[in-house]
Amino acid sequence: MEANTSLIGYFASILIGVSLGLIGGGGSILTVPVLVYLIGINPVLSTAYSLFVVGATSLVGSFTYMKKRLVNYRAALVFAVPSFIVVFLTRKFVVPAIPDPVFTLGGFTLQKGAGIMGLFALIMLAAAFSMIRQNKEAKAELQSETLTFNFPLIALEGAAVGLLTGLVGAGGGFLIIPALVLLAKLPMKMAVGTSLLIIAAKSLIGFLGDIGQQTIDWPFLAVFTSLSVVGIFLGSYLTRFIPGEKLKRVFGWFVLGMAGVILWKEFF
Repeated sequence: MEANTSLIGYFASILIGVSLGLIGGGGSILTVPVLVYLIGINPVLSTAYSLFVVGATSLVGSFTYMKKRLVNYRAALVFAVPSFIVVFLTRKFVVPAIPDPVFTLGGFTLQKGAGIMGLFALIMLAAAFSMIRQNKEAKAELQSETLTFNFPLIALEGAAVGLLTGLVGAGGGFLIIPALVLLAKLPMKMAVGTSLLIIAAKSLIGFLGDIGQQTIDWPFLAVFTSLSVVGIFLGSYLTRFIPGEKLKRVFGWFVLGMAGVILWKEFF
């Protein structure tokens, strides 16, 4: 691991927090690639570290929204309970049970690390599409002040996001926010605040499933997470000056490029 690359990785940890502070998601989209390619940590352990970093940073960020009464605890509970259960079970039992290599077909062998990064890249592509796409119907929903809940769909998406979180260490903000806006009819700012609380809780619970399964470098994790927390305060401050929708599209193109790089490195 080169010193310069590692230094860039630590600087990137600040950007992880900035992303969460600005758009309420995207932190894990940066965290896993930073840990794998800049810090030099293996993909499986990186997904565990990502859960802790994104979870702790999101928890700090959610306090700001709580003070402004921009967290809907009812929606958070409906979404989070199935997500909690699934993410913990996935980290505790599913991830350790994945064989390494995953499979061999002819002359091609899919290693466990490459499989996880490949799945992560596909999720990044979905996230990029979600952020780049202009959805007029979703924008109209943002103006709604009537809070109605489609409980079965919210719970089902919570479980689905929990599975993805467990497999690749992604907080899933890019999936949670649209669900809260479209299914729970939350205004955008409240959806962001509620999303941060959900991401924090399920990511940290998911990380508990790794304790005893992985060897955790706590001093490194503390430093990396602290820098990310600094970033979320910076990101929250920058929301006063940067239009969220414009930033989301720019970040979406960035994520699209990163997904392409990961797929190229792992498979080509």
